[in-house]
Amino acid sequence: MPDDVKLFEELAKLEEKIKSASLPPELEEKTSLMVKRLGRMLQHGGYSSEYERTSYYIDWITSLPWNKRSDDNLDLKHGRAIFDKNHYGLPEVKDRVLEYLAVLALRKEKNVDNEKEEGIMKFMRAPILCFVGLVGTGKTTIAYSIAEAMGREFARIPFGGMGSALDLRGQSRVHPDAEVGLVLKAIRRCNSKNPVILLDEIDRIADGSRNEVMGVLVELLDPEQNMAFRDHFIDYPFNLSEVLFIATCNNTSGIATAVLDRLEPIRMPSYTDEEKTKIGRDYILPKILKESGLEKETVKFDEDVWPQIVRPLGFDAGIRTLSRTINGIARKVAKKIIDGEGQNFQITTENVKDFLPKW
Repeated sequence: MPDDVKLFEELAKLEEKIKSASLPPELEEKTSLMVKRLGRMLQHGGYSSEYERTSYYIDWITSLPWNKRSDDNLDLKHGRAIFDKNHYGLPEVKDRVLEYLAVLALRKEKNVDNEKEEGIMKFMRAPILCFVGLVGTGKTTIAYSIAEAMGREFARIPFGGMGSALDLRGQSRVHPDAEVGLVLKAIRRCNSKNPVILLDEIDRIADGSRNEVMGVLVELLDPEQNMAFRDHFIDYPFNLSEVLFIATCNNTSGIATAVLDRLEPIRMPSYTDEEKTKIGRDYILPKILKESGLEKETVKFDEDVWPQIVRPLGFDAGIRTLSRTINGIARKVAKKIIDGEGQNFQITTENVKDFLPKW
């Protein structure tokens, strides 16, 4: 009898969880029927495994932000300040995002989002920005800055080596160990229905699953379809129309035409040596010194030493090699300080080779 009482208490907790979650009416009715079905199974075998599956499902649907959204920061000056703080140059990229923020601000001012058309609430259809460029040119980091500028939550979905469309859409609960797809996992992590979601390296999908994954992307990125995106595990449509999707790729040759048609490609430029010098001196160096526990006065760079730091092995379109080089210099300075070889160091053209990493 005590066991039966405990089981009924567990069912009561599930029912309370459903009622307090503000679920869509149809989904609430569906899950309530599932709990009632569990109550009828109490006297039969298989209750335990069925309870685990049902409680896991209820935990998922009650954790999704069906009606939660973050408030957008649409101040263009704030957005410009964030972009300039995190990125040097890239005027076309920054202007395009600021244009989108300006449109959002105007719609909010005129209350456009509260209008209805044929009984359907209208929302701002976000452009699907796709940053195209070589490695290290800032495709991923600009997405973080967009989320920071807008005050939205951020999630990243890596596409490199993705082997199945089920990774995105989830697997049906009829299969053992079924899981929710990466899209709704990102939504749950953000706990907001209007986050910024980065679809990273969409050109690096495994060849065997390319067609299937591209088919899901067509639905995911189409504002007329993603209003009712259906994950196989949840088996109920979730509105993704307020999500700001951002995609990145090295080139567009491996992306299906139907997907490209829904993207707005923005080419990320390669950096010149002069731009790298500015980025290395004003952006990367202060960050790495802080991460390495070094004071700003601890290490000084002569102006004419930067060409050797910027191009130690030849030309590189991005800044990852530059970042690794500066990081290596900071490590060598830190070691010299710990070994008692000094407290302040001046990097010059004569001694720079002593500090550059050995490849």
